[in-house]
This record gives sequence, structure tokens and C-alpha cells, in this order.
Amino acid sequence: MSARTATDLEIRLPALSPTMESGRLAKWYVSEGDRVAAGDVLAEIETDKATMEFEAETPGTISRLLIPAGGEPIPVDTALALFTPDTQPATQPPRAPEAASAADAGKEAAPAGGSDAPAPAAPQTPAARKPDTSWPQPDWPAATPTRPQTVRDALRDALAEEMHRDAEVFLIGEEVGEHQGAYKVSRGLRDDFGAARVVDTPITEQGFTGLAIGAAFAGLKPVVEFMSFAYALPALGQIVQSAAKARAMTGGALTCPITFRGPNGAPPRVAAQHGTDLAAWAAQIPGLKVAMPYTAADAKGLLKAAIRDPDPVIFLEHELLYGESFDVPTGIDHILPFGRAAIRRPGSDVTLVAAGLAVRHALHAAEALAAIGISAEVIDLRSLRPIDYDTILASLRKTNRCVTVEEGWPVASLGDHLAARITQRTFDWLDAPVLSATGEDIPLPYAANLDSLARVSVEKIVALARQTCYK
Repeated sequence: MSARTATDLEIRLPALSPTMESGRLAKWYVSEGDRVAAGDVLAEIETDKATMEFEAETPGTISRLLIPAGGEPIPVDTALALFTPDTQPATQPPRAPEAASAADAGKEAAPAGGSDAPAPAAPQTPAARKPDTSWPQPDWPAATPTRPQTVRDALRDALAEEMHRDAEVFLIGEEVGEHQGAYKVSRGLRDDFGAARVVDTPITEQGFTGLAIGAAFAGLKPVVEFMSFAYALPALGQIVQSAAKARAMTGGALTCPITFRGPNGAPPRVAAQHGTDLAAWAAQIPGLKVAMPYTAADAKGLLKAAIRDPDPVIFLEHELLYGESFDVPTGIDHILPFGRAAIRRPGSDVTLVAAGLAVRHALHAAEALAAIGISAEVIDLRSLRPIDYDTILASLRKTNRCVTVEEGWPVASLGDHLAARITQRTFDWLDAPVLSATGEDIPLPYAANLDSLARVSVEKIVALARQTCYK
């Protein structure tokens, strides 16, 4: 078995369908040391629906097989092999100015552009800072017991509890019943509530969305599951023209208590049509509320709040968070109101603002920044309409710098909106422009090397945070 080299890339198990969560490596078509060309078949993968092959995207050499064929199913994005490409692409973003070394601790970094103006001193080291005392309490009483639970199971429990509490609540969508949900969020619900309240539909988002909105107008409380929010686009007319505008156009005489939920954003290698992040679009529509949880407790509390809300709610989940475990309160009716952000990590040098999967990226970036003496405060928005501006602005008055983080595109992004609001309300507190870490301004590529470059990443967040901290 060859040793790993600095140029090796990981070949990871791709999502071969939008609902794929794991696959069994049935057969390798290559061995260690084999040369492959772009398009050569590498392996055969068995999923819960089909057996498929996947191919090499660039020419190179298989340096090591990490997973033997014939074992148990493994999660999507697991590293299967190491691969040495013929030419190594540049995968790192441009480096920000280096932090001062110990030998240069008394010197100031030269500002960009070769100016003779003195640069600000480097941020304090963690040891020199006063301890932060603003760490918030959880969103439940201190004595409440908790247990670890995945985001998937927390969502399932929220649905079950609300369906038990209110007979007007029902779930509708593709594969929500017999298949127990494309991502198994509705596991067991059809057994508990029957086919009349867990309704399987044909593949027609426009049709079942319109049906559910009509049911909401009649007084029921539908929860509409989209297999992916990219698939909600055919139903755009019903969501915006009917659900979002009903209260305003009828002077409050007609309400639409409906929740649209499902995965938003891109798991690895699903290409442009499955990799769309619609968070900024959804947050732009008046008449809608928009939730985007990161933790299991927030997923449960926000979904229960969404189902009880008299107005339409867009509820954005992420496929890569379904299997993540977090502490969830037990023994209480956990409801989390919209418009209340959470401070996931306190800090004093720069504020990182994110929601959903981007919170995980921001937390990892904060760890990397701490290693070079930059203290990042991480804010989890949790809901995108309404937005908790007060928590963001309070943080900015402490850190004086901000980087927003999101999966979506840069043009007309949430980060652009937040930058404008921050500048309007805390201009005199800012020591640097607000910067935005986003995906690249292109449809998401399928090729693994291009896919990783097109996404927002920890490296991009760190580079922007260092840039703003050295202004």
C-alpha cells in the first residue's frame, strides 16, 4: 500500500441520486497503482433504489483504496480512495496577510498596496483577553433534561407531536408515506396517522402545492414536503401569488397556515439542478416567514412554531445535517419563536453571521482563526424572515468587523442585505467593510474538484476574516 502524498485527492462516495444517503461499495473496477483516464469507471455502488457506476473525472493514478468492496453501506461523502491527479489544481483561496510571528510580535504588518500608513496592531492573543460573560443560556429552562438526537429524528418528533396535538395538521408530498420520506424524516408517521394524514402524491409539485394551499384556505394546516427545494420552483406561482399574499389581499379575512419544508442547498456532487440554495430568494418575499435551523433542538422548536403559525412558512433544512446529533430538551413542549438568533461561540475580534449548514463552516473557521489569535463570534440566525438584527448589531458594537457566510450566490445575497443594514445602523462602529463569504457566481459543477471550489468553505471564511481583521 502506497503512502499518501501531498498531491493526493480523496475520491468520495457521490450522491448518485437526490435522495441517496448511503451506498454499498459492490465492486472496484480499479486497483492500487492503476492509471485512469477521465470517464473511466471506478466502482459499482448499490443504493436503496438502484445499482450504479461512477467514473473518474480527471486523469491520474489510484494511489490507495480506503474501503474494500462488499462491506456494509457507508454514508455519502465517505472517502473511498486516494487519487494522484496528473496535474494538481489550485484548491486554496488567495492567502490573507500572515499573522505576525513570535519573532515579529513587536512589529506591525504592512498594509496592503504598499502604503506607508501604519497598520493596526494585530488582534490580542486569547490569553490577553478578558473572559466573555455574554454567553447566552439555552432556549429552555436550565433544569430541563436533554438527550442527544439527530436533526432527522427531531424533525420527525416535531411532526408527530403536532399531528397528535392538532387533528388539522397533515403531511403531503412525494414518498412521505410508504417510503417514509425521501430522507426518512416521516419514518413511521403513516403507521401512526394513516394515509389520510400522511399523503403520498404523484411527482407534480405544482399540483400538490396548489392542493395543500387550498386545504389551508379551508382551515387545515398542511405540511408540504419538497424532496428538494430546487423542486419547489414549479410551484413558485402558488407559493408567492396565493399563499404569501392571501392575508394582505383579503385584509386579513383569509389566512394560509401552511409549512413548506425540505432540504435546501447542496450535498456533495449533485450538480446544478439539485444544488440550488433558495434561502435569499425565500427571505425576499413579503408574506412568508423563513426558518433555517442548524441544531436538532432548533429544528424541532422552529418546525413546531411553523406548524402553529397562521401564515405560510418556508422551512429550509439541509441534507448534510440530517444525521448530525445535538442535545434536545425532553419533557417540555419546545417552541422556538422566529426572529431570535443564537450566539454559538462568543468572540471579540470579528463577527461571523450564518444560518443552517453555514453555521458549521463558521464554527470550524472560528477554531482555525483562534489558532492564529483572532477571536470570532459566531451568530446563528436560525430564521431569515424575520431576522434578529439586534443580536447582530450588538455583536458588531463589540467586534467592529463582520463576515457573513452563506451557501448561495453572491449577487443579491443575504450577506449583501445584512451588509447594508449593518452599515446603516452601526457605521461609526465599523473598523472595516462587511465582507461576504458565499458560493461562486456559477451553477454548481458536478466534477469533484470544481464542486469543492464553487462552494463556500472554511478556507474562504478564514481568508476573509483575516482580511477584515488586518484593515
